[in-house]
Amino acid sequence: MREQRAGGRLRIAAWVMIPLGLASVLGGILYFFTAHRGVSVMGDSMDPTHPRGTMVLVTDVDADDIRRGDVLLLRIPGRYGGAPVIQRVIGKGGDRVASDGTQVTVNGKALDEPYLKQDRLPPTPYPFEAQVPEGRLFLMGDNRGNANDSRFFLDEQDGTVPTAAALGRVSEGFPSAVLTAGALGAALILGGIGTGYAAWRRARSAQPAGQAARP
Repeated sequence: MREQRAGGRLRIAAWVMIPLGLASVLGGILYFFTAHRGVSVMGDSMDPTHPRGTMVLVTDVDADDIRRGDVLLLRIPGRYGGAPVIQRVIGKGGDRVASDGTQVTVNGKALDEPYLKQDRLPPTPYPFEAQVPEGRLFLMGDNRGNANDSRFFLDEQDGTVPTAAALGRVSEGFPSAVLTAGALGAALILGGIGTGYAAWRRARSAQPAGQAARP
């Protein structure tokens, strides 16, 4: 009798764990396809971080959540014929971005930029200085020798663009939330299967020998 009760509890646990696991996996998949979109890189301005022809994942981003160093997908009014572009955030509202032609600084502090394309060209071809207004961004490409970025529009509000131009943030790697949901779901499903098997074994062991042998 005790074995039967234990087996019943295991069966209930299995019936709960497996649907929860499936819901977690499906929820992660649904989140991925609703919050992310794939975009193909069409130019060379972000090489080598995102070379031409590669596919990147873009997720929605609020203006207040944009950080220095973020790579954004943008549609900038009056630039690039209205086509979306991918560029890196160097300065935000209130920042002073400058370069002496060899080193980019933000608020007087030199930037560490390991993502830059390594070639014989300097980080910027000429000195510049820009004051970023509130609600705007100063953007640059990682391939500084082949990037038509904020440096070339300094006569338009110091080359800056409105934060509203951001269509989304380029994700670095696969979204952790999706991986977590998938791992949790898989663990629940496998745990449910194992629990169900244990319940079946208990039920068989609780049967009388003669009953188990009946056709």
